[in-house]
Amino acid sequence: MYDFAYEKPTSVADAVRYLGDADAKALAGGQTLIPVLKQRLNRPSVVVDLRSLELAFVRREGDVLEIGGMTTHAFVARSAEVRAAIPGLARLAGAIGDRQVRNRGTIGGSLANNDPSACYPAAVLALGATIVTDRRRIAADDYFQGMFTTVLEADEIITAVEFPVAARANYEKFRNPASRYAIVGVFVAAGPAGVRVAVTGAGQGGVFRHAAMEAALARDFSVDAISGVEISADDMNSDIHASAAYRAHLVGVMAQRAVAGT
Repeated sequence: MYDFAYEKPTSVADAVRYLGDADAKALAGGQTLIPVLKQRLNRPSVVVDLRSLELAFVRREGDVLEIGGMTTHAFVARSAEVRAAIPGLARLAGAIGDRQVRNRGTIGGSLANNDPSACYPAAVLALGATIVTDRRRIAADDYFQGMFTTVLEADEIITAVEFPVAARANYEKFRNPASRYAIVGVFVAAGPAGVRVAVTGAGQGGVFRHAAMEAALARDFSVDAISGVEISADDMNSDIHASAAYRAHLVGVMAQRAVAGT
């Protein structure tokens, strides 16, 4: 690693101030930043540790489930509130990485990084969630801008994510056997935001909604309704793990499994 200053603020305001440095980097769970630092692919002037900001919580107010930005995947997976409100979200969190990753990685860190194979972006997009930061509220449809790219400013911190409680919601993924990242993951939901289907791991531009499957499920929320929907391979990723055509096939399979499990 290169030399850098280390700050561990106890308030969001102080964290934002430290992140005002042009070369500062925020540290949430560290599942992406630490490996990048070890590989010397990033050289921050200061690392701002967010663990003391008291942003790890789950609470429900009416039909909204709010999860703090520093809440770990393991906490979400075992939370009674999440299991009662949106069981599919708890299931998603419980299948991220391995035990070590789940106990360190955070929902805010995952969304800020926006890895194209991450699971949480699919849940946020499918459920029509709202990303709450230290300065604004961002609708899921306006948040994601492509691989590793979001609308967040460099010094902006995700403080919470608000999920509308859905009548039906579930997630299925075909995972890489080593990393457990989603080669293809599909989250389906029917809730206040309507019927929505979000796909991660497959698209060249990162997470995306599948309009044809949404339309089919809006008419009939069943496996049969989407079994004949055409999944184009034109904009799918192709790599050593799966070809574009195979990913297109998996989108249909994972979507059907997700619907069957709601």
